[in-house]
Amino acid sequence: MLNKNNKSDNNQGSALNMVGTGTLIKGDITSDGDLRVDGKIHGNVISKSKIALGASAEIIGNTIARSADISGKIEGDVEIAETLFLRATAKIIGNIKTSKIIIESGAIFNGNCYMNKPATVTNS
Repeated sequence: MLNKNNKSDNNQGSALNMVGTGTLIKGDITSDGDLRVDGKIHGNVISKSKIALGASAEIIGNTIARSADISGKIEGDVEIAETLFLRATAKIIGNIKTSKIIIESGAIFNGNCYMNKPATVTNS
């Protein structure tokens, strides 16, 4: 049956991109959609949507997104326009800039934290 709502399949932010366990990417990643990382990325990560890091995930580079749910490790600065959630297994070594932050007991954060008003994600 055809979809009568005539919705576009190219909705910005609707794509889910995944980096699986055992995968290593060397280089920068830019995405309009959600990004789930369970592997390792050695480069900057930019998403106009949400980034989720599993407990085994690692990013060595700067991370920029609209929102983030972190259980893994980031070595680099983190800039989140809306809400940053650090789970108990999260480890961030770098500065954080966000409008809202939630930190579970057990999370590790070494750096400075700057709180600001919600902003839009830029590809800078």
